[in-house]
Amino acid sequence: MREPTVVGRYAIYDKIAQGGMASVHLGRLRAAAGFSRTVAIKRLHPHLSEEPEFLKTIVDEARLAARISHPNVVPTIDVVSASGELLIVMEYVRGESLSRLLRAAVARGGRPPFAVTSAIVLGALHGLHAAHEATSDRGEALGIVHRDVSPQNILVGVDGVARIIDFGVAKAAGRLQTTREGVIKGKVAYMAPEQLAATETTRRVDVYAMGVVLWELLVGRPLFRADSDAALVGVVMAGKVEPPSTLVPDLPSGLDALVMTALSREAADRFASAQEMADMLVRVLPPALPTDVGKWVQDLARDALMQRAATLAEIESASDMVRASISDFPPPEAPPARAKVPESRHDDAPTIASQPSSLSIETSRRSLRPTWRSPRTRTAALVGGIVLTAAVAAILAGRRGGSVSPAGQPASSAPAPATAAPSVAEVTPSAVPAAAPSSTAQPADSATSVAAAPAPTHAPPSAPRPAPRPRRQSTPSPQSSGMVRFSQPD
Repeated sequence: MREPTVVGRYAIYDKIAQGGMASVHLGRLRAAAGFSRTVAIKRLHPHLSEEPEFLKTIVDEARLAARISHPNVVPTIDVVSASGELLIVMEYVRGESLSRLLRAAVARGGRPPFAVTSAIVLGALHGLHAAHEATSDRGEALGIVHRDVSPQNILVGVDGVARIIDFGVAKAAGRLQTTREGVIKGKVAYMAPEQLAATETTRRVDVYAMGVVLWELLVGRPLFRADSDAALVGVVMAGKVEPPSTLVPDLPSGLDALVMTALSREAADRFASAQEMADMLVRVLPPALPTDVGKWVQDLARDALMQRAATLAEIESASDMVRASISDFPPPEAPPARAKVPESRHDDAPTIASQPSSLSIETSRRSLRPTWRSPRTRTAALVGGIVLTAAVAAILAGRRGGSVSPAGQPASSAPAPATAAPSVAEVTPSAVPAAAPSSTAQPADSATSVAAAPAPTHAPPSAPRPAPRPRRQSTPSPQSSGMVRFSQPD
């Protein structure tokens, strides 16, 4: 592989096709940060690149072609005019031109299958109709006409899709066809009579050209032949065309009428649009599936496709070593500083941590401490404990001192030995005033009522009440040191 020619952002490699106006090369788009892309580059011949008016026409038409977006049209990516070169950069499609496929089929002693022919012509017609209907960004019709439809400008991919190429070059070529001998050599055979006469051209000249292509695919040979371009012009202008069925007896019915309508010498007698011609073709000759067309392409162009794939792999491998420097671009801006979250003054406050794609709330370790460890809560808990202990002790001591014996007399409480001052965990009877039972019976397990007033000496007369169940008394032991022992229920 030879060293590439670098023009602007593009590296131009081996030639894959040659025409009267330009050659087509494999190319590589090189961009920053190692980005690259394989493209097809149409490189105009040097003598054409030297004409300013021609260059202006090419650039203008390429801008219009960029408005066409359709699966059956190879898009124009870029136009480069630099270093004395004019490049038309197009998307690279793995496939082969229809002209080479047709020659390969004829060389094998045959012609394309009818269903494959229908699929290819239908795809080209749909692409042409999209170009004819293209509008500007303001919705105005652009009036694009290819003017150079031929098997050389129809690319059939291994995916089974036919695509139109070379929008943007055709119109300029048409302008030169009367002034430069040999510039459009081989294309006169596909030009409509009004185009050769240099009169007004419409989309019907592309319909005529597709009629010629369809005739040649069905028959397997060129429609118009002559020894020179001048003689070829005379043959086309005469307009004598044989119906394809005269040469192909097994031709499906209805194709003769379709082909002859497309090849009418008068433009008004042809199909009004490429879409109209496609609608009739799909009814007369159903197309093959794209997979079948792709297999046909791979079978006929296997050697060329394998060689091109090997070259392309070598180009892509070598291009990894020729990359645009990333220093041409400014470094990425640093991310904004994360706002600092002020520390909370509360121990149980959660901490909010911002993550790149989410927001998580994390509880700090200090929030896991029990809340009673703070000084204020500890003091409140201690006071509450003392009050609760004293209240419970008072209730139980009152019940013990005011319990009634079986004879109906109040039982005297046992004298409490002298003890030390009560502590938090110990409460002596001397520290709690004795409580007398109320006139109404209290539940044995009540812990909410406290008798604060002393019991009266004589209880008021009342109805006989059943004697309360005697309670078992606990006797303080010498080891209790004045501690109150709570009586246990039976």
